[in-house]
Amino acid sequence: MAHTVRIWDLPTRLFHWCLVIAIPGLLLTANIGGNAMVWHFRLGYCVLTLLMFRLVWGFVGGRWSRFTAFACSPTRLLHYLRTGGASHDNVGHSPLGALSVFALLGVLLAQVGTGLLSDDEIAFSGPLTRWVSSAVVEQATRYHADIGQYLLLGLIGLHLLAILFYVLIRRQTLVRPMIGGDKQLPSAAPSARDDRVTRLAAGALLALCAAASWWVSGLGAL
Repeated sequence: MAHTVRIWDLPTRLFHWCLVIAIPGLLLTANIGGNAMVWHFRLGYCVLTLLMFRLVWGFVGGRWSRFTAFACSPTRLLHYLRTGGASHDNVGHSPLGALSVFALLGVLLAQVGTGLLSDDEIAFSGPLTRWVSSAVVEQATRYHADIGQYLLLGLIGLHLLAILFYVLIRRQTLVRPMIGGDKQLPSAAPSARDDRVTRLAAGALLALCAAASWWVSGLGAL
């Protein structure tokens, strides 16, 4: 008998799909250059807001969105790779999926952080460039333009390949639960809290993160 369980709360789903929209926009505007860089910065601040939100939501969000719910040891990861894991390994993020999430968050944080410190030496510079040495700005700009974006593209490619693997080989649908929130499971599992109070709290948290991002954006004008 299949059990319908709320796995992904609405704030987590919105975070995911906002990133799906913002990241291609960032890559596109960066490669167009020129006046498109204005939108590159705007999207960058949006992603900064989303990342700050997700870092906090990883501790106070729905059960399966919390980092403690999908953090795993190397031993558990190896066991999952060898055997496919137990049923509870596929409730939220699998051990391999958890590793992918942490990698993506880390690379995105590095990309946004170095973007705040980058300078194209033409018309645009990050708001934190005036607060660090020219050597730091040079290193951050090189990473942001020559390393970080390609590392991010590689991780996104692996993420998409993993989705195809689960859909075609393991016959597990990963996209549908991230849209509707619910997952069909072979056995019962605790549901993530996803009520009005949770969503209002997430909205307040997002507003605070947006305010912090706006404050960071103004540091270059001080």
